[in-house]
Formats: sequence, C-alpha cells, structure tokens
Amino acid sequence: MSAEQNKRRRRTTYIWKPEMIRALREHMDLTQRELADLLEVRQQTISEWETGLHTPHRSTQKTLTMVAERAGFPYLPKTSETPADSDSSQQNGEETAGRVNADAADSSGA
Repeated sequence: MSAEQNKRRRRTTYIWKPEMIRALREHMDLTQRELADLLEVRQQTISEWETGLHTPHRSTQKTLTMVAERAGFPYLPKTSETPADSDSSQQNGEETAGRVNADAADSSGA
C-alpha cells in the first residue's frame, strides 16, 4: 500500500446511527445479545446504541463496518474525500418520490 493510499485510508469516518445498527442486526437476523457477543460488548450496550443513548467508539464503528461488509449489508462509510451525503439522499428522495407518484397514478387509473 502506498503512503497516499494509507493516508486516504485513515480519513475514513465510520458513522453508525442508531437505526443503521438495528438494521444491521436485523439484516443478520441476530438478537441484541448475539450481536453483543460478536462485538464483545454487553447486550445493554447494543440497546443503548440502538436507542441513541450512546454511540459506539471509533474502533467499534470500524468493526461494525467490517461485520456489515461480511454480511452483505449495504452500508458505505463516509470519507472526507467524498461529497456530503446530500447527493445520495437527494437521489434516494427522488427515487422514493418516483415510486410514490407511480403508485398514485396506478391507483387513480384503476
């Protein structure tokens, strides 16, 4: 790995929001206890993350990302070199709006 790649790699920020942690757990079909055992934390810690009471430490967020990648969970870490999520969230919003409009057209045409 070149020095530039190593430098870029360190800029990766792992941001795990409560709903994403729960979605990962449900995607893997695990209980809070099973996910806690996998991450070597307490079940109560998983509960606190999922309710937003606490956030995982940076090292645990990295581990969550590695677990998500292995499980095929569609999660991408935010990096300082990529633009803000506004483009993707706008695109997702447009896709959702398109589906809603298509559903409305189907039901009004029936």
